[in-house]
Amino acid sequence: MIQQDKDLLLRDLSARLPYGVKCQTKNGIGTLISVEYSFGENLVYVDFDRSEAEEYDLNDGDTVKPYLRPMSSMTEEEKKELNNFVAAIMFASQNKNPLFQLTREALLSDLFNKHHIDYRGLIEKGLALEAPEGMYNV
Repeated sequence: MIQQDKDLLLRDLSARLPYGVKCQTKNGIGTLISVEYSFGENLVYVDFDRSEAEEYDLNDGDTVKPYLRPMSSMTEEEKKELNNFVAAIMFASQNKNPLFQLTREALLSDLFNKHHIDYRGLIEKGLALEAPEGMYNV
């Protein structure tokens, strides 16, 4: 995996920590519990409901792939939530304050992270796996 892909994957995994994203590793499927992404370390910790989380080092070739849902799998309720959010953004777009602009982008990312939606194209890039139907009880 090239460094650019590692960076993208780690940024995505970090943003999904609060939402209990499930990941495939060499040892099976577990829940992501921690990411260390500093000073050249690319460590990911995954819990398999055992006594200790397992550490995976992307620099050593370990593979951790989150299970994400493609955009096409969004439910009608999720689409409605997204449409309401987009409508609010459009209505408020007259506010040119840069802080406001950043805040609305962060909120949109949170919406996709909460629903485990792949909005960065990780599935296409081979950095994530498509979540089986029902994995996240949608």
